[in-house]
Amino acid sequence: MPPPVQKPNTAPPPDPTRAPGPTPASESASAPESASAPESAPASGPAPASGPAPDSDPTTTPPTPPASPSRPRKRRILRLLAALLALLLLPLLTAETALRINYTGDPAPGTRTRHRDALWLGHAWVDGRKTDRDVKALAGRLRDTGIRDLYVHSGPLEHDGTLPPSAYAKAGWFIGAVHRELPGVRVQAWLGDVLATETPDGLRLERAATRTAVLASTRAVLDAGFQGAHFDLEPLHSGDRNYLALLDDLRALTHARGAVLSVAAHQIDPLPAFHSFWGTTTGHPKWWSQAFFGQVARRVDQIAVMSYDTLQPLQSLYGGYVAQQTSLALEVTPKGTDLLMGLPFYHENRFGHWAHAETVPAAVRGVRLGLSRTDAGRARFGVALYVDFAATEADWRAYRDGWAATPPAAS
Repeated sequence: MPPPVQKPNTAPPPDPTRAPGPTPASESASAPESASAPESAPASGPAPASGPAPDSDPTTTPPTPPASPSRPRKRRILRLLAALLALLLLPLLTAETALRINYTGDPAPGTRTRHRDALWLGHAWVDGRKTDRDVKALAGRLRDTGIRDLYVHSGPLEHDGTLPPSAYAKAGWFIGAVHRELPGVRVQAWLGDVLATETPDGLRLERAATRTAVLASTRAVLDAGFQGAHFDLEPLHSGDRNYLALLDDLRALTHARGAVLSVAAHQIDPLPAFHSFWGTTTGHPKWWSQAFFGQVARRVDQIAVMSYDTLQPLQSLYGGYVAQQTSLALEVTPKGTDLLMGLPFYHENRFGHWAHAETVPAAVRGVRLGLSRTDAGRARFGVALYVDFAATEADWRAYRDGWAATPPAAS
């Protein structure tokens, strides 16, 4: 996900080249009229009825223009283009059909909140724009839900990994206010930056000095009173060994301080090695392999899947996609790690995200279906809501009714 502001997250294939038509047959037009007969020519006498001009060679004929393609040939070309288009669309249609089927059925009883949910909060909570009244309103919103962790934006990190204290100047006030109004809810510092993986500028994890600076920044936010550090570094390519090394060091630091280490994770390949194909064709891999997701999950206390911005155009397809992502993540997340699935609490229409399709009700149903099919009894599981300042009353109601509400007891 980008920094906590309203999200501003391939061109369509070109039309087949059209075969040029035949050159106009200008060479076959009638030759210009002959020059007038010389003055010495007889004034009368029979003119030749036909035949070549006196100076022409009777053994030659004018060049024949190229013939235009016949109708059968045009039909063959159209059929070939249609077959190529079908070959391109068939895998997509097959995958979308599978997602639609994945959205069918009923969630298992009890697949609701485990009281391990989280909420991403904007920067206004730690830069002085919010007041005690705002905290009280937030507490009223969150009581009797499954929210246990707040990821409050406290960065971004500088490209060298450092973090100025001014970025979270009011953190002490906010943490104290939350603990007063919502005992038991943890406040984590949400830190992140753009990585220099696809552009020249950004944070470079391959530099040891940068990773050391990130550790120092994490130590500083823990000193400020945060109970954990939540990292969102994007775009993070699957298999990044420098990221895994950073997580190893961060885990040692946070655990030594009795704090939590959590990360926002990319989605998992919906098809085997899809991140490689997408990266080759677009330059932006987007997805992680399932194996890499598992490597990350084993190094953290919480992993929150950013299960939005999915390219899906319909609610049923988006819900089926979330169900698939939930199952894929459950299969490789250790029992000792909290797995959270992201819910889209924002509304935009742009490439990769359609607000009418990526809805909270569809996401919640997808989460419950994936949980039901893969590990219905898993305790360390929840949802993460992105993001507080863009949420509507309908979003909160869908979260409460579909996930956070305690179902009525059976009679």
